[in-house]
Amino acid sequence: MSRSKKIMALFLSIVMVLGLLPASAFAANDTSAFSDVKTSAWYHEDVQYVSENGLMKGTGENLFSPDATTTRGMIVTILYRLEGEPSPTGVCPFQDVASGKYYEKAITWAAENGIVSGFSADTFGPDQNITREQMAVLLYGYTEKYAPAYLGGAASLNSFPDAASVSNWAYAAMSWAVGNGLISGIASNGADYLAPSGGATRAQIAAIMMRYCRLTGL
Repeated sequence: MSRSKKIMALFLSIVMVLGLLPASAFAANDTSAFSDVKTSAWYHEDVQYVSENGLMKGTGENLFSPDATTTRGMIVTILYRLEGEPSPTGVCPFQDVASGKYYEKAITWAAENGIVSGFSADTFGPDQNITREQMAVLLYGYTEKYAPAYLGGAASLNSFPDAASVSNWAYAAMSWAVGNGLISGIASNGADYLAPSGGATRAQIAAIMMRYCRLTGL
């Protein structure tokens, strides 16, 4: 058999083998499945990481929606997935967390383990957009419980013009998050601002979670 015929036979064999594989074999859970995440985007690697590790999922129709805002329920669900989705032992203490919602088990688990406390004893606000300082507090609480060796490294916030706007209950967590490179300032008019009450997009959360996982090795 000539060399060209051998090459053609090999090619046809490969095509036949690929044809026998299920479509799912080509639908790896990475950013290639998201039409709105370009490889040139600053968050491309972050989205790929959280997707491949099952921390964040798409929003449907091959979309990740990187610019969409994130809610408190979403963030707790991400931490729940990071912990392996353990089964809660009790019922959710928050009346505004409806039974059967995607975040019910996650919030119940987080409350049982002291990671969240809610706005009050019976109110959590799962559908409210999360703020940057709330995100820091949730990550800090999770770290206290599951990775206490990584609670060090807090940094001063005095270099940020809006440091005084950080809530007292979030100051230690924000100092820790900034010191460990999890949260950085937002540039505006020649200065970097913490914007503690500002929201966080899905792309930003993906970046924070990848940094956190690499920091703690979780």
